[in-house]
Amino acid sequence: MSALSAADAILAAVRAIPVGRVASYGEVARRAGLPRRARLVARTLASTDEDVPWHRVVRSDGRIAFAEGSRGFREQVKRLRAEGVAVARGRVSGFPRRDEPETLDALLWGPVG
Repeated sequence: MSALSAADAILAAVRAIPVGRVASYGEVARRAGLPRRARLVARTLASTDEDVPWHRVVRSDGRIAFAEGSRGFREQVKRLRAEGVAVARGRVSGFPRRDEPETLDALLWGPVG
């Protein structure tokens, strides 16, 4: 897959995240056909000037990737809350933590937002 088509696939996967939901960088990479390329997703989102719902993408444990209190952090929290996503202490509520055992629903249906 070329760099251009990889970026296009990533942006399409991000655009497909429904309003009021979130996905991890790794999940976006998998949906784009680029498993194990979460960092590529982050770089692509950071470098794009296209209008994509970047705020719906979070770390694998549900945390916001921006430094707490930064402009990006505040903007992402604001946008997520405007879509009805609960965010507390920089983490999307209901998103499984890495150290928590996954439930059968989480394994079958993926992260919830």
